[in-house]
This record gives sequence, structure tokens and C-alpha cells, in this order.
Amino acid sequence: MFNLFTNYPGELAALGTSLCWTVTALAFEYAAKRIGSLALNILRLFVALLIFMTINLVMHGQPIPIDAGMQVWFWLTLSGLVGFVFGDIFLFQSYIDIGARTAQVIFVSSPLMTALLGFLFLGERISPRGILGMLIVIGAIIWVILGKAAADRALSNQKETKPLGHHRLRGIIFAFLGALGQSGGLILSKIGAPHYDPLRATEIRVIAGFIGFIIMALVLGKLAEPVRALTNKPALKALSLGAFFGPFLGVSLGLFAVQRANTGVAATLMGLTPILIVFPSVLLYKEKLTLREVLGAMLAVSGLTLLFIS
Repeated sequence: MFNLFTNYPGELAALGTSLCWTVTALAFEYAAKRIGSLALNILRLFVALLIFMTINLVMHGQPIPIDAGMQVWFWLTLSGLVGFVFGDIFLFQSYIDIGARTAQVIFVSSPLMTALLGFLFLGERISPRGILGMLIVIGAIIWVILGKAAADRALSNQKETKPLGHHRLRGIIFAFLGALGQSGGLILSKIGAPHYDPLRATEIRVIAGFIGFIIMALVLGKLAEPVRALTNKPALKALSLGAFFGPFLGVSLGLFAVQRANTGVAATLMGLTPILIVFPSVLLYKEKLTLREVLGAMLAVSGLTLLFIS
């Protein structure tokens, strides 16, 4: 076990990121239905920033890493804007245009984009066995997502309404742009802070994302939304839980992962949430576990095995 942690710290951190994002997805789904996505994005980053400031004050004697240097601040600020703001804007709009299930299938292209960007900008390479493992994991995720979508339609006994014309095309393009934002944020993080402390680096990204969403709220005239959301105590509890496991712990583990592993491999492991979320959904919401989901999880594990031994 010790050798596993020693030999694969980045890969294990990426798996930890997926676990964190599974908790975050459940918490944020609950909160978003009560306060809306814009208020959720602003408040989740605000809560995460408070956590970062407290921990970094205790560990490093300063709440904000002002000694990080201009180059680190530049690249991590850009990473935060691309990953948190740019990616989420397009991803959330794609949910509206083509539905969350279809958008998630397209969003699974993010690991391949990350691998390509890693090759172009960082000179990273993945072995043929590793590429096969990535494709198996991505295929398993898509298979599970499509199966869940089919089950939802059968349960409601209705056909899925597909947006027509430019709205559907726009949704597909926006979902790819959301995936590109996720990938670009990871690559920019590795360029700007290949060896910088992950907690302090992630705090800079969170500051950039928080300011970006505040500016967006001002432009849209919706700055009152997060203020009104402060009165919704159940949503705030879920939001705080999600902020701890998402922008704080999950994103920090993700940055640690790309620092110590190939970015394409790390992105693939971080994308396992659609598989992992099946099991808490069974426990919490009494959803039935299907054969497709079980086989999809087994396929994903086989792909992970190839990634680790590659």
C-alpha cells in the first residue's frame, strides 16, 4: 500500500478528486434547486475562499499567498477564469439547450482534450496502453450516462424533447467549450504552478473565479441573487458541504494530481464522478442499481488498471 502511494501519488489524488466531486455534485444539486446556479457559484467560491484563508493563515501566516510572485498569480488567475468561469458558463448553458445528460456525454471529451493540450503545450506523452485505458474509462462513463438517460425517459414514459435548430447546435458547441474550459484550466495550472503548494495555488484560482462571477452578476444585474440566497439555511448547509469537498479539497487534489501525473491521465481519473455517483444515489435515494451501471463500473475499473500499469 505504501508503494502505491509512493509510486502513484498523482493518480491517487485524481481518484480522490472524483470522490470529492461526487459529494459535491449531490450537495450542489440540492442547493442549486433552491437558490439558482449564479448564486450557487458565487457563494460556493466565497465559502471555499474563507476556508482557504483560514487554513493558509494557520499554516503559512498569511491568508492570501501574496508572496507567490507575479508569474504564478498571472497563470493561476487565468486558470481560475478559464476553469471556473468560462467553463461553467458554457456548460450550464448547454444544460439548458440540449439537456444535462447529453451535455455530460460531450463533456466526457475533456480528458482527451487535456491529453492533446498536454502534448501540445507540455510535451506530455501517453503510452498506447494508457490511451487504451483512457478510452475504456471514457466509454464506460458515456455508456452509464446514456443508460441513465434512457431509464429516466422510460420512467417518465415520455420521449425526450430535443431542441431544434440553432439551439441544439449551440448546446453541442457550448458543451465542448465547457469541456475545453475544464481542460484549459488544468493545463494553465500546471504551466503556472508546476511545483507550487496546491492549497495556495488553488486559493488563487478561487479568488479569480469568485471575482469573475461577481463581475458577471454585476453585468447581468443579478448581484441581489446571492444576497437573497443567504436566507435559505438548508441550501447554505448543502452549499458549505459542497464548497469544502469541491472548490477547496477537490480542486486542490486535482491540482496536486496534474502536478504529479500526466494531465490526460489525471483528467480521466477525475472524470469518474458519473460512475461513482451511482452508489450513493442507490443508498440515499433508493434508486435501483442496473446491470449496465454495474458493468460500466467494472469496465471503468479495468480501464483504471491499464492507466496505472501504463
